[in-house]
Amino acid sequence: MAPSVVPEPQPPSTSRPQQNLRNPLPLSPAQEAEVRKLYYARVRSRCADEIKEFADCARGRTVSVAWHCRAQHLAMNGCMIQFATKAEEDAAREEWFAGVLERRKQKEEELAAVEKRRVEVIELTRKQEEKERLEMEKKLAEEKQNEGKKTRGSWWR
Repeated sequence: MAPSVVPEPQPPSTSRPQQNLRNPLPLSPAQEAEVRKLYYARVRSRCADEIKEFADCARGRTVSVAWHCRAQHLAMNGCMIQFATKAEEDAAREEWFAGVLERRKQKEEELAAVEKRRVEVIELTRKQEEKERLEMEKKLAEEKQNEGKKTRGSWWR
């Protein structure tokens, strides 16, 4: 008789969501804030001249900024809108991810320095305690010796 052929069970077909290569990991809110900070810094750096012109015009003014600096304000906002794009945000995110290893290395170096200092402090504390213990023992020995001399001397006299 021929052996029966039983098909192997197939895993249920699940469609995987498309992986976003620009954002490989979900970021925490704090990390997202860092990315946003980088993004805004990049946009501001591209529009630095327009921002400076508006700031120079607005310096020393209060309410009158609205009509005296209208042209500079529009130029600054136009520049910001021009460079505040999704592509710029993605570039900032990529820059943040590129700096992950560097930040991690820096954090490890800081922790190593703290640990080294902690060991030094512990060693100094132990040395100080040992020194104080020896001084105390020496002081107690001297007091015993002086006490013995006083009692012996007064007894014999």
